[in-house]
Amino acid sequence: MTERDRDRRLVAILRGITPAEIEAVVEELIEAGFDAIEIPLNSPTPFVSIRLAAARAARHTGPARLIGAGTVLSPDDVDRVRDHGGNLIVAPNMDRAVISRALDLGLTMMPGVMTPTEALAAIDAGARDLKIFPASLLGPAGINAMRAVLPDGIRLYAVGGVGADDFAAYADAGVYGFGLGSSLFRPGHGAPQVSTAATTCMASMRHVYGGR
Repeated sequence: MTERDRDRRLVAILRGITPAEIEAVVEELIEAGFDAIEIPLNSPTPFVSIRLAAARAARHTGPARLIGAGTVLSPDDVDRVRDHGGNLIVAPNMDRAVISRALDLGLTMMPGVMTPTEALAAIDAGARDLKIFPASLLGPAGINAMRAVLPDGIRLYAVGGVGADDFAAYADAGVYGFGLGSSLFRPGHGAPQVSTAATTCMASMRHVYGGR
């Protein structure tokens, strides 16, 4: 089983988290079953949090988890994420230079797309995991229409305005996974709150995708 074949349907987006909070929150997410954690670069001192999160995840046995950054807008930031122990790059847009740099470094890359033109351009640049953002504007019907023109083997992640109650509708539209932000974590939320939300989201995902 390759790293890309692992079940990583849920990506935790910890926008606004601080280094003082990160280790306890990451611990709760991993305990709940999360294998992918994103720390947006517009969070306080994000590279410190990425380093701490990657170190915390490394203490757990099993294959390496995806720990990295969101809102990545430049190749230089890709380098900094890698240098701080990250292996996941998530962008809000489709930037060929960012995609190329991430893939050259062997990192998992999730560019943000909104249209078939952007999606096909990202695929042409080498991306195979696409972040549909903001997903709530397209909805399941819009994503299903887009998916019809994409090649097989592409994983679509719905991000933006999506929570556990929406999983089934998006799954029916062919969405592989979800990026969860405010429904999972908001600045000031403690580890117990995150644990409760993470457990709920993971249970919902497993229920929806269990028979697929």
